[in-house]
Amino acid sequence: MKVIGLTGGIASGKSTVSGFLREKFGAVILDADEVAREIAEPNKPLWKAFVSRYGKEKVLGPDGTLAREAVAEIVFRDASERAWMDSAAHPLIKQRILDRLAECKETGEKIVVLDVPLLYEAGWEKIPDEVWVVYVEPKTQLQRLMHRNKLSEALARKRIESQIPIEEKKRRADVVIDNNGTREETIAQVQAAFIRRTENE
Repeated sequence: MKVIGLTGGIASGKSTVSGFLREKFGAVILDADEVAREIAEPNKPLWKAFVSRYGKEKVLGPDGTLAREAVAEIVFRDASERAWMDSAAHPLIKQRILDRLAECKETGEKIVVLDVPLLYEAGWEKIPDEVWVVYVEPKTQLQRLMHRNKLSEALARKRIESQIPIEEKKRRADVVIDNNGTREETIAQVQAAFIRRTENE
């Protein structure tokens, strides 16, 4: 089983790459953000951690679910709160991902993609066989994040600055997918990289 770690900066276009690897090559996608959402559902471990720390009034919506934007407002405003969140969430997410990797091995999956935005920040780069970084120019990243999340420039910059700089991730990658051009250009790179890497094994 080949395990690819897929990462990059926020709003860099990882979902385009993982979607193509799933559709074209049958890869199983293990998405860290999806796992985080699962464990943040009412009465699940991360939900309980947030409620315990901040109180229901601050972080829950009227329906009792976690208000993600309220949480984001807290943790992106205060570096110490962000560090607490990472220390609470990362071990829970990591264990779920390791369990699912084991399940994939048991069922005979050939290709698994770990889609993990904070792969380097969390220190998980040794889990996959290799790391692919989806790269965009910082200016493009900022514009995409502002548009996608409807954020002011100041808030978008704060979220970007909470991660390791994209240039550093690019330097540390085994494979770099440049997503500054068209979707077709990005897909062509992904296909070529996948074929090249699997042929070399």
